[in-house]
Amino acid sequence: MNVLLLGSGGREHALAWKIAASPLLTKLYASPGNPGIGRFAELVKLDIADHSTVAAFCQEKKIDLVVVGPEGPLVAGIADDLRAWGIRVFGPSKAAARLEGSKGFTKDLCAKFNIPTAAYGRFGDLAAAKAYVEKMGAPIVIKADGLAAGKGVTIGMKLEEALAALDACFDGAFGSAGAEVVVEEYLTGEEASFFCLCDGATALPFGTAQDHKRVGDGDTGPNTGGMGAYSPAPVMTPEMTERTMREIIEPTMRGMANLGAPFAGILFAGLMITDQGPKLIEYNTRFGDPECQVLMMRLKDDLLVLLNAAVDGQLAHMSVRWSDDAALTVVMAARGYPGTPEKGSVIRGLDEAASDGAEIFHAGTAINGGALVANGGRVLNVTATGATVGEAQKKAYGATDHIDWPQGFFRRDIGWRAVEREQTGK
Repeated sequence: MNVLLLGSGGREHALAWKIAASPLLTKLYASPGNPGIGRFAELVKLDIADHSTVAAFCQEKKIDLVVVGPEGPLVAGIADDLRAWGIRVFGPSKAAARLEGSKGFTKDLCAKFNIPTAAYGRFGDLAAAKAYVEKMGAPIVIKADGLAAGKGVTIGMKLEEALAALDACFDGAFGSAGAEVVVEEYLTGEEASFFCLCDGATALPFGTAQDHKRVGDGDTGPNTGGMGAYSPAPVMTPEMTERTMREIIEPTMRGMANLGAPFAGILFAGLMITDQGPKLIEYNTRFGDPECQVLMMRLKDDLLVLLNAAVDGQLAHMSVRWSDDAALTVVMAARGYPGTPEKGSVIRGLDEAASDGAEIFHAGTAINGGALVANGGRVLNVTATGATVGEAQKKAYGATDHIDWPQGFFRRDIGWRAVEREQTGK
């Protein structure tokens, strides 16, 4: 099979690494890719926003499957446009991608189909939003309705924080994504990421993970796209997984079909495991980043076989096998992230870091004058496996210590909840 992978981050590097291991693969192309992806794929420069250009490339290279990594092209309808050209695509339609593209749409879906989630209000007017926040009180959650690269969520522990977040949204801090906001009840519990491969009719559970959104140790500082993750998530017991499927995933699949937008692709449910059970925080309609990295490390099956089954509506006949090992990834970010990251600094020592069995997924790198340099906010994902989360954590941090990059930083406590559980037995 000839495969085109769209995207340039750590998620796409992990997907390229796994797709390249498939005996079904003839040739892998990636656009725009990154230096790490370039080890497995021929990198091509395509204007991904120009869907006809992508389609023409697919026809010229006889592409059998397009795998869309990031959410932006999906929300823009690239899957629909490529399918109209007769090209097979792994990823949801524009209508189905609204589950990520509009938080308000998802909240309304939950209300209509009795899917457990936080109480909420939707607002396109600053004064009305502020009145609602003042009525509800803090803590409370403010979310930009649209895509904001993982940074459009503020947990207002104090009233003034929530009101300032509303001002930021309506002042254009997130562009058009913040023109409407969702204000949510603050949920308490433990977060988990739950994934399903979907073909429009069947949702096949596809692993669990926990990520660390805050930039600093001890879950402090502003939200980011994710500073690290581990899999599996201990809180997602077989019972909790069954409840999540029955109470959240299956009603969502039925609801989307009922709305004329059946969901096919990867459905990523961000959950809060509360005293009452699982509640949906939000949906993403693509693999998580950095959750994808730990899932790919644990997946025993051929990813390309599974993606083809999802595209062809054959998931009812499939199962997924996972390694018993845990996987953990540490995000190394450029100084300044999640604000304005410093770009262009040289990174050394990756071969030494990988020598102990870690995989180093490139998230925001480039080659400049023959040297590997930082070219984004989240730059590297140092990923390892072990019999326990603690063992995987030790290997991942051992690898980071070999990386010579003074302008980078990372959290030192990724996986702390799971390691604490392993140490205390609770």
